[in-house]
Amino acid sequence: MQESNFMPSGNVSIFVTCVIDQLFPKVGLAMADVLERIGYTVDFPERQTCCGQPAFNSGYHDPAREMARHFLEVFRDADYVVVPSGSCTSMITHHYDEIFQHDPAMLEVAHRTATRVWEFSKFLTEVAKVDNVGSRFDGSVTFHDSCHALRELGVKAGPRLLLSKVSGLSLHEMDACEECCGFGGTFSVKFPEVSGGMARSKIDSILRTKADTVVATDSSCLMQIQGAIHRAGLPIQTKHLAEILSSR
Repeated sequence: MQESNFMPSGNVSIFVTCVIDQLFPKVGLAMADVLERIGYTVDFPERQTCCGQPAFNSGYHDPAREMARHFLEVFRDADYVVVPSGSCTSMITHHYDEIFQHDPAMLEVAHRTATRVWEFSKFLTEVAKVDNVGSRFDGSVTFHDSCHALRELGVKAGPRLLLSKVSGLSLHEMDACEECCGFGGTFSVKFPEVSGGMARSKIDSILRTKADTVVATDSSCLMQIQGAIHRAGLPIQTKHLAEILSSR
């Protein structure tokens, strides 16, 4: 892999997801900054909306199907679609199969598009073949494995490799790094007591690392974790992997 002399080039379209668009726009900007830094031309299709995951997870497959159709139309000509979220990437690459199972034409479009849709960290390590993006972050961090990224996309070693190349950063693994934070989209709304208990368990694991920053590849997980941290009055911050990698 490249250490710092970047060679990738080409066009990348970014899909920023609902949570990042509405609540954490700086994550989308950080992702674009990293991609441009290593040599890609970045495009942000302004017609993008939602991938359909919230509706799909709640059992509303007709609205999810309409959102999925729109996504496929917006990104039909993209060379690559890079997404700062494992759950949204998984929705597009895994679950469009289910919502279009009775529509062969759209299913074919979904399959063609899926080969070009990449979670951010996987794109860096597997497509761009870069592990050092010239970042610096002075602090101790621990990494939370987001459920969809880990279990449906196999994202595990990549983010850690990228973090290991960040100057000034020390990584401290938590003993429950693969345990769910309790967000789960609408799960946290439907089952708040269970969700809260899972978040508190995750915070206990974070505290044992003595890290001052929690890093993940999904802002929704970080929102859940940050909420629990704030309620507990703890001096710990949360950052998306893209924010760490854009730091210099």
